[in-house]
Amino acid sequence: MNQTEKRKQEHIEIALKENVQAHCNYWDRIKLIHNALPEINKEDIDLSTSLLGKRLKAPIVIEGMTGGYKGAKRINENLAKVAERFQIAMGVGSQRSALENREMEETYSIVKDYDIPLRIANIGASQIVKWSLRESLDNLSRIIDMIDAHALAICLNFLQETIQLEGEANARGCLEAIRRIAEEMDIPIIIKETGAGISYEVALKLARTKIACIDIGGAGGTSFAAIEHYRAKLAGDWLHERGGKTFWDWGIPAPISLIEVLMAVRGRMPVIASGGIRNGL
Repeated sequence: MNQTEKRKQEHIEIALKENVQAHCNYWDRIKLIHNALPEINKEDIDLSTSLLGKRLKAPIVIEGMTGGYKGAKRINENLAKVAERFQIAMGVGSQRSALENREMEETYSIVKDYDIPLRIANIGASQIVKWSLRESLDNLSRIIDMIDAHALAICLNFLQETIQLEGEANARGCLEAIRRIAEEMDIPIIIKETGAGISYEVALKLARTKIACIDIGGAGGTSFAAIEHYRAKLAGDWLHERGGKTFWDWGIPAPISLIEVLMAVRGRMPVIASGGIRNGL
């Protein structure tokens, strides 16, 4: 098991064993306005929607969570079964591990066996900035084909990379790399955060490229800083352990990030509201 595979396994084990949630779920502070006069019958309510040209029976995306170690195959298969049954979208975790070791491809490609209306491939932004355009196109085509993806998510996980023991916080040139990839790839590109949210200013920059969607990944759900805190604790690295604890609740609250991104894109592209979603309200 190489370093990347070991890290993927530790992420899942820690998430299952420890409490790695943000200390505040900001959605709980949002109160929806009751409509006492809805003028619609219950049986006429239709939750189906379209996202990136694909029809979903409900506006739900199973976010990319894992892949890249042997135990992840079963997890992704179970999630794929749910996505097929309810005809909702599904992403996989970062596919870097499969680029490093072809034996890990099956932990992701299992989702191809299921009729999922929208499958989303995944790679970290810290990877694409290291590649030339040619390398990016080759590697991204490979991970797209791996799961027969309909869209590609590029993750902005620089907070996690900064705290991670073996993290690669390569951010210089990221926006330009995204711009070039969005122009060259013949597939919708989703830019997503992983728990720290996207601001109005960042969304404006992204909206000037040819990306197709923003996934806010706001604060309020799983904290990857918390996960890296526990990984560092297991490794006996007090500096990274303290860093993870300090940044445990860092980020833009998901509801605030959603508002800011919606204001920035002004209807030019769909926005996925992730980060601490626990029920339909």
